[in-house]
Amino acid sequence: MPANLHLFGLVHLLILSAVPLLAWLLAGLQRSLAPGARGIRWTLALLLLLCTVLFYGNFAVHGEPMFPRHLPLELCDASLWLAIAALLTLNPLVYDLAYYFAAAGATMALLTPNLTEPSLFLSVQFFADHGLLVVAVLYLAWSGQARPRPGSVARAMVGLNVFAAIAGGFDSIFQTDYMFLRAKPPTVSALDLLGPWPWYIVACEGVALVAFALLYLPFRRPAAEGQAEHGGMIENSGS
Repeated sequence: MPANLHLFGLVHLLILSAVPLLAWLLAGLQRSLAPGARGIRWTLALLLLLCTVLFYGNFAVHGEPMFPRHLPLELCDASLWLAIAALLTLNPLVYDLAYYFAAAGATMALLTPNLTEPSLFLSVQFFADHGLLVVAVLYLAWSGQARPRPGSVARAMVGLNVFAAIAGGFDSIFQTDYMFLRAKPPTVSALDLLGPWPWYIVACEGVALVAFALLYLPFRRPAAEGQAEHGGMIENSGS
């Protein structure tokens, strides 16, 4: 962490508070616009793209090699590209994955930032990148443009494990540590509560499932509503 940014200090708490506030403001603005207006969605997609271009551009400027330790093989990298695609297309499957990956993964990164060698640029880029990820998926849900669908928790778990298998295979071959599959981060993180390697990886499966299930709860339709909707469909089909 930067010297002037303490974990859950005033600045950190202000950043954490700003994320849902911005999503709420943008969702309200979206609802005030004409149906189908794409300006906010496309602007957020452009900002996310700019964040990743600046991130990798910083390595290029400083002559730091990209391979093998600076490839987009972290969960938040997958979240970013999924969020961009969801913002541009509103594809339901893409949003299912982007919502859980960002709302769980990027939020955890914001809560316990892994900034071991922070410059001012990397610190700002980190919080902008991860903050905008969470803003994007919450904005789409709160504005009514997208929502996680029934079965989305299972789809997200499958997607998570597929991506982890890819990252883990790369880690094994090139001795990297994408997704912290070979070792915990050197900074404070929630993984510290889940035991030693490899047991914290197993525990993460359960944590992810519980987190995804909780994230779905606000969008779970009550049984009565679902039955009423189903009954209406039957009635309409018979008329």
